[in-house]
Amino acid sequence: MNTTQGPLFRRDFTLVVVGQIISLFGSAILRFALPLYLLRQTGSPALFGAVGAAAFVPAVLCAPLGGVVADRVNKRNIMVLLDFSTAGLILAFTLLLGRAPLVPLMAACLMLLYGIAGAYQPAVQASIPLLARPEQLTSANAVINMVSTLSGLLGPVVGGVLFGAFGIRPILFVGILCFFLSAVMELFIRIPHAPRAAEGGVLSTVRRDLGESWRFVHREKPVFLSVMLVLALFNLVLSSALVVGIPVAVVQTLGMSDSRLGLTQGAMGLGGLFGGLLTACLGARLPLRRGGAVLLAAGLTAAGMGAVLLPGIPTGLGWWGVTAMSFAVMVLSTMLVVVLSAAVQGQTPPELLGKVMAFIMAVSNCAAPVGQAVYGALFERCPAWAVLLGAAGAAALTAAYSRRVFRELDGVR
Repeated sequence: MNTTQGPLFRRDFTLVVVGQIISLFGSAILRFALPLYLLRQTGSPALFGAVGAAAFVPAVLCAPLGGVVADRVNKRNIMVLLDFSTAGLILAFTLLLGRAPLVPLMAACLMLLYGIAGAYQPAVQASIPLLARPEQLTSANAVINMVSTLSGLLGPVVGGVLFGAFGIRPILFVGILCFFLSAVMELFIRIPHAPRAAEGGVLSTVRRDLGESWRFVHREKPVFLSVMLVLALFNLVLSSALVVGIPVAVVQTLGMSDSRLGLTQGAMGLGGLFGGLLTACLGARLPLRRGGAVLLAAGLTAAGMGAVLLPGIPTGLGWWGVTAMSFAVMVLSTMLVVVLSAAVQGQTPPELLGKVMAFIMAVSNCAAPVGQAVYGALFERCPAWAVLLGAAGAAALTAAYSRRVFRELDGVR
């Protein structure tokens, strides 16, 4: 039962928000700089995509485990432990940089970084209903999403400036400091927790808890399965294309500087911030049944990116077009993710919420590593404009399929 009374921004929710700002800024600046450093050092989009795909695998695998732990362990303790662990990971990477082979070291660091993030997010998601009333869930999710996108806005901009001027090492020190400060702040958060006794060993507990979440989704909320399929297709055909394609388009196709890439990815963060703010203002008035139209509009932004990269388009105009489309796609994606999260949270019992959210995240993200590896190879062999136009067409087909799914989910609410 949710025990929170009064306004949304009470002490503990505010501490969660501030801790997320610091932690996610550190994550954003590292996720910008580390892959860019690899792309600059190797000049290979295929290797860039392959390492990014490998990094995503632990995030997918760790999310269900993080969901099980989030339902059994104090969520504050999970956040504190993982932030301290991330600070230690980046410190170790800093000490090994230049002393160990770059590609294996970078792959290992990114895999651990993404794996920790995959285990971390279920604890944050599962804490929201404990710190906000049911009617505040959409706004609370929008706030947490805006925090993520604000960090995504500032991280690439600051990272681009620091990377262009001083290289990778100052960014690593900033990341270490961010995760350490976030962990210290999270020590003071109070999140309601009802301990659940584990029956049997760790593996049997994990297997039983995941089976419980599967039975709930399969038997009571089968529409969640369709939602996961839509999200997986979206990650496969569009999200992966943009994750790999935007750095390749800006740095290699257009020949822009690291700071210009930082501004483009910062525009994505600004778009997410605007999308979260718009969703928070609209709240429950935002119709989930229009999700298919939102997906279609997001696909059209990829087509816009491809169009401004066609031969004969001036590079300056191309950069502005890619940047504007990056802003637009994040507005649309953020609105969709926020209302979907609120719908799932509102339809899931609190004792299952961490596992169900993690299950949905894991399944929908399974397609991301495959998509990034495939798009890395495609960008290596084909013009960027052709790949992005193809991704837009695939996204349009996904949007057409999703219309029925979103209408069904909206009808359940």
